[in-house]
Amino acid sequence: MKLIIQVPCLNEELTLAAVLTSIPTKIPGITSIEVVVIDDGCSDRTVEIARAHGVQHIIRHARTMGLARSFKDGIDYALARGADIVVNTDGDNQYPQERISDLVAPIVDGLADIVIADRQTATVAHFSPLKRRVQRIGSAVVSRAAETRLPDAASGFRAYSAHSLIHLNIITQFSYTMETIIQAGNKRLRIASLSIATNPKTRESRLFRSPWQHVRRSAYAIMRSYIMFKPHVFFGVIGALMFGAAAVPIVRFLTFFARGEGDGHVQSLILGSALLVGSLLAFALLVIADLQRTNRILLEDGLERIKRMQYDR
Repeated sequence: MKLIIQVPCLNEELTLAAVLTSIPTKIPGITSIEVVVIDDGCSDRTVEIARAHGVQHIIRHARTMGLARSFKDGIDYALARGADIVVNTDGDNQYPQERISDLVAPIVDGLADIVIADRQTATVAHFSPLKRRVQRIGSAVVSRAAETRLPDAASGFRAYSAHSLIHLNIITQFSYTMETIIQAGNKRLRIASLSIATNPKTRESRLFRSPWQHVRRSAYAIMRSYIMFKPHVFFGVIGALMFGAAAVPIVRFLTFFARGEGDGHVQSLILGSALLVGSLLAFALLVIADLQRTNRILLEDGLERIKRMQYDR
């Protein structure tokens, strides 16, 4: 089996050497190991260091395109080169590359399609209490949406089989981590988890400017995935809540109306009617979203066939 390890980088000249030297050269069940460095608009010596350490495959972006685009371009390149398994790690050396053999083992043994490293975020010293809580809540929400159980849905240290990558589509511009899990779970791909201990922190995250920006973007990605794969949950809950809320002022108005006191409570009828219209709109959007989901499934089936022909799978 051929393994390709991709390392997305944005000005990682201080840590890339440590990442590359810690990547194992022999792994049970793997006959070929290649490393791909994705230069996401680096302005330092990242590429020079990669070449000095024997990296022959470098994907270059003229400007910074983001983590999701770097991941997607790396995946396309790896599949085109015949990869059976693709491992994604980071250029900041936060992940223990020596655990790559453990990460790919379930895929090699045919027990999983995707393996995600669990950083055990509750024990990571440099994570703030807010970040730990956000990670825990986010992982719980993603696990529910994917109908699986994952302790660390935001971890970027993960292994994918070629089979799983054929089925996944990257559409976000922020981070692929949560989106791919929800897709994989709803496409009934097998997802496993591996507990690891992260390396000491080397720099601040460049993925977001503040924890609240991370929360906002993650929430948006999860919400969009829910709309794509579970529209009945998203719009159904909204519609039911608004319908229940509409019943209160409408019943209140009808009660006063039956007593002959309805003239002074028209505002209750107006509020109830507005909420009822909102509820009906939510249910209408549910029907539309469900039809779009059916259409998306058909389009993805055709896209998977194209990918298999493109990558000779």
